[in-house]
Amino acid sequence: MDNREDPGAAAEVDAGTGSGSASPNSDDEAGASGQSEMDFLRNLFSRTLGLGSEKPEKVLDELTLEGMSKFLLSEKCKKVVCMVGAGISTAAGIPDFRSPGTGLYANLQQYNLPYPEAIFEISYFKKHPEPFFALARELYPGQFKPTVCHYFMRLLKEKGLLLRCYTQNIDTLERVAGLGEEDLVEAHGTFFTSHCTSSWCRKSYSLDWMKEKIFSSLIPKCEKCQSVVKPDIVFFGENLPSRFFSLMQSDFRNVDLLIIMGTSLQVQPFASLVGRVPTNTPRLLINKEKTGESDPLMSLMGFGCGMDFDSEKAYRDVAWLGDCDEGCLALAELLGWKKELEELVREEHAAIDAKSGQAVGDGTGARSSPAKEGKQPRSPKKKCEEE
Repeated sequence: MDNREDPGAAAEVDAGTGSGSASPNSDDEAGASGQSEMDFLRNLFSRTLGLGSEKPEKVLDELTLEGMSKFLLSEKCKKVVCMVGAGISTAAGIPDFRSPGTGLYANLQQYNLPYPEAIFEISYFKKHPEPFFALARELYPGQFKPTVCHYFMRLLKEKGLLLRCYTQNIDTLERVAGLGEEDLVEAHGTFFTSHCTSSWCRKSYSLDWMKEKIFSSLIPKCEKCQSVVKPDIVFFGENLPSRFFSLMQSDFRNVDLLIIMGTSLQVQPFASLVGRVPTNTPRLLINKEKTGESDPLMSLMGFGCGMDFDSEKAYRDVAWLGDCDEGCLALAELLGWKKELEELVREEHAAIDAKSGQAVGDGTGARSSPAKEGKQPRSPKKKCEEE
């Protein structure tokens, strides 16, 4: 299983940053800490192994997409967190990573890598940056339009429902679709900014500066020290952004509904987030296949997703299997938002085409330049009236 950071980093965030000196109340604090840890372990064993007789509270009328839509429109649902991966951008023409035959890792032979994942490993990049920047020319932000999934999250924001979007993607399409910096946790970083890789320099560079270098077929070098400049995406072997750890504590403790789209939930610690929500929080998976299901061993290690779609004990998890855009359209129809969503996609894609000087297209897969961020909110939370 992939890990993008030191496995101890999350624990360090949870533990805080206290000083090494003892305090007068240190014994009491240690006792309280030990008790809370024991309570945590008891609850973890109980949830993971199905111990105890207490039945979970029923949170959905039915374990279907329709049941999810009813919950989303209810007064119980005021804060939605979305977790998204490469699958929401494939309709824009960007390949995902792991699909056999079509995924990014299956089509890297031209770069002569020792193994596919090396192109995103920081140790390999420092010695051989050329393959990454060659690939970056093909996938660079600004060549693609956001998909229906991206604009569905935009609607959630406009209706006052989106608490946060946690994305594994580095394509910046969430920003293009109108989500602001405060709406986003770009867990694996972003192309939006870049920095010199020298630890003593760390000079920052803009998206336009990096784009100019990459499309000139040049290895970007720092103007101050001549070290390689790297986009602020998280390579294997690097820590995740501090924003990921600082916000996940409160976001996942207070979320009312978790929507997971287009991710295999294979990369840690991102995948473990689905297990951080309260036990009465519904979780909707929109994906080509089921993922994130219970694994007792991984749960005990702290990486368990614990999703349960099919057992007799299932009570809050729903899987809609298929194309992510189709899943969002199906959910939007049940919510009464489909017409509004389709209109938003048309308007935004037309604006992108107009800005780039291209003819207006109607497919989500057309390439183009980014649109200006956002528009004025369209309607409140509840069902919009048909025009």
